[in-house]
Amino acid sequence: MDTEFLAELDRFTLLVRKRVSTAYTGARRSVKVGRGISPVGYREYRKGDDFKFVDWKVYARTEKLYVREHEEERSLAVHILLDASSSMAFGEKFAFASKLAVGFAYLAIKENEKFSISKFGEMLEPGETKGGRRNLFSAMEDLDRTAPSGGTDFRRMAEQFDLTIRSTSLVVVVSDLLEEIESLVAGIYKLSAHDLILIQVLDPAEAALDFEGDLRFVDMESKEAVMTRVTPKVREEYAARMAAHEARIREACHAVGADFFTYTTARPIFEAFSDVHTRAKVWRA
Repeated sequence: MDTEFLAELDRFTLLVRKRVSTAYTGARRSVKVGRGISPVGYREYRKGDDFKFVDWKVYARTEKLYVREHEEERSLAVHILLDASSSMAFGEKFAFASKLAVGFAYLAIKENEKFSISKFGEMLEPGETKGGRRNLFSAMEDLDRTAPSGGTDFRRMAEQFDLTIRSTSLVVVVSDLLEEIESLVAGIYKLSAHDLILIQVLDPAEAALDFEGDLRFVDMESKEAVMTRVTPKVREEYAARMAAHEARIREACHAVGADFFTYTTARPIFEAFSDVHTRAKVWRA
């Protein structure tokens, strides 16, 4: 994998707006109940709060239970979920998606955070959460050795991830998202407890059905073959169905506050990162 693009990412800083993980110590700051350096106020006690954070002096004055809130430093665990199913072997999709995955991991370690790169198809292959450049290079070598294979079950992958990762994290999904829409929508909702970015990666030919004439198409996952004649009308119908599919994904992402981006492999990798950095709601410069 060419690593030159990583140097271009040095101008970006990985910061999230909404939520942070409580699993590690890092560079992120958030308002949480607990021990901290800077008190930011009080709120009424709620069932489940730790009594050691109750301010008894306030109780003596008001006869109501209040807990102190502090600004604490918490870490941002970055989990990249990379589609490694057979459909990603078409064109340069897996290579492009792998660069995106490595780029997000690199941005994480720049901020002294930990990352994981988990591959998925019909099942999730959980990656270990680590930090540091050595582990990043090890992850890159693993991706270079990976040959996409098998089918895709986005819903099952999301359910497995939900059982594996309990702390709120930044989750970046990189996939062609060419699966049944019901499975995709269910998976998006399952992942919505996290700060979620979905990135669709398509080959230019499949994005626009850039073919013509009598052709035999073979599904890279099911291996089923279909003979068809590609005409301007067929391309028009194909474009409409792709647009409807993307609209459903975008609608689900909007409903849960996730970010959704779609790129073809013709897009320079740095431009893709720049676009995400500029437009993603879960980032801030």
